[in-house]
Amino acid sequence: MTTTETLAERYERGLVFFEARDYISAADVLGGVSAEEPGNLAVRMLLARAYYHSAQLRRAEEELRAAVAQDPSDAYAHLLLGRTLQRQSRHGEAQGHLRLAAVLSGDPAYGEFAP
Repeated sequence: MTTTETLAERYERGLVFFEARDYISAADVLGGVSAEEPGNLAVRMLLARAYYHSAQLRRAEEELRAAVAQDPSDAYAHLLLGRTLQRQSRHGEAQGHLRLAAVLSGDPAYGEFAP
């Protein structure tokens, strides 16, 4: 007997992997969910975080750039994009996103990540 997971069930499974800190498995599952729901910002952000935590920084950057394009006012997306760029030693590119995150969030601590 074959069972087919719904998109929501696959998302939940990806979330379980993420919460268990199995970021590679989370990214594998969430990548498929995101491919089927490319406009779902929550899925995209969780996928980006899974990539970030599993050091798949180019993939994280790609997802975060798409998230920022989809919602330019998302302070957390800018923060995570800035941190992702910093981890790739691209500090100049990171600075603008980190400062923007501080302004958008109203939390000056976000800007403390900027050099």
